[in-house]
Amino acid sequence: MDMISKLPNGIKETILCFLPIQEAARTSILSKEWRYHWIKIPKLVFDEDTFEVSTNGVEIPHWEALNQRKSMTKRCKFFYAIYQILLMHEGPIHEVTLTIDADESCIEIDQIIFHLSRKNTVKKLTLDFMWGYKLPNSLFSLRQLTDLSLLHCDFYHQPTFNGFSSLTSLSLQEVLTSKETLIHLLSNCPLLETFDIRDTSVEDTDDSTIINLFECLPVIGNLSIYSDVIESFAQGGVPKELPTALIHLKYLCIENISFIHKLGLPILGFLIRSSPNLEKLKIKILGNSWIEEADRSYSITVDDYLDIWLENLNELEIIDMSHRKSDVDVVKLILAKSPVLKKVKILLDNYVTKDEELEISRSILSAPHASPIIKIVVNVVDYSCTSKSRCVM
Repeated sequence: MDMISKLPNGIKETILCFLPIQEAARTSILSKEWRYHWIKIPKLVFDEDTFEVSTNGVEIPHWEALNQRKSMTKRCKFFYAIYQILLMHEGPIHEVTLTIDADESCIEIDQIIFHLSRKNTVKKLTLDFMWGYKLPNSLFSLRQLTDLSLLHCDFYHQPTFNGFSSLTSLSLQEVLTSKETLIHLLSNCPLLETFDIRDTSVEDTDDSTIINLFECLPVIGNLSIYSDVIESFAQGGVPKELPTALIHLKYLCIENISFIHKLGLPILGFLIRSSPNLEKLKIKILGNSWIEEADRSYSITVDDYLDIWLENLNELEIIDMSHRKSDVDVVKLILAKSPVLKKVKILLDNYVTKDEELEISRSILSAPHASPIIKIVVNVVDYSCTSKSRCVM
């Protein structure tokens, strides 16, 4: 008995969503009943590296001869398959992932995004172009988006763009953009709860400040950000705290921060003071060698931040911590100011020697802790294998 064929259409479409799109298309050869199920699935994933162009089970328009397809380049076959799927697709498309090693010559990408904007049903969109590719204006017409992930592309807004009113999650990784575009985008996404921005170059196109940046995130709950993104907005300095606190922020991850950099401690202090309900804090520290001498500062110490208080923090993670006194002092400060802290995980830089590791562990374990129920784990990682726990309290 064919149990699968008797399932409701919605369940069959959900099952097909778990298959690569070419495998989903091949189910059309199973029977007449299955011939058109695949053209209604709401989730489409196009990955140039894993996509296998095949005519098995896919109806080819009569005007396209098979020998012509065989003569196509791999890139042309990839785009032809995408066009064929989009043209045959029926019903709403809710999720699209497009991964391709693109360059400026790939005008087909503009056509694909334009097609999606005309259908205007996409809620989750991931675009990964491997190299910088300037996104077309049609992207801004996808008004139904709730999740947007952009990787390896150039992102600049058009003046008439009124935002993504339904967007709740935004990820920008290795993106080239500007302060003006970033502020315009964030200020027009009123429901944004998750924001992840890493390895992104922000061009200095206006005089927007740190306050302007974070005032665009009134309901943010999860924030992952590179320190240098914040630094690009800090020409006028780093304020002590925001005029209006980020009361919804529960998870904060700040990467590439250095506490010998003149803006390192001020940025961390600003974020902590502005996040009264923070529950998890993750810090990835940047090594000394990446800090220009002109950007270093030794006059700012943790004594300037004794007023901070992490009332709700229960989890702390430090990555690539070194033997530097500034790093150790920051950890001690957080321990002393977190009364409900339960779990601390410290991952030491792999250049830390065993003697330095023991010294760090002793210093941290003997430091005052505001929380009576704290567990501290110190790990040393050899990137050729797995991390090993060296000290637990």
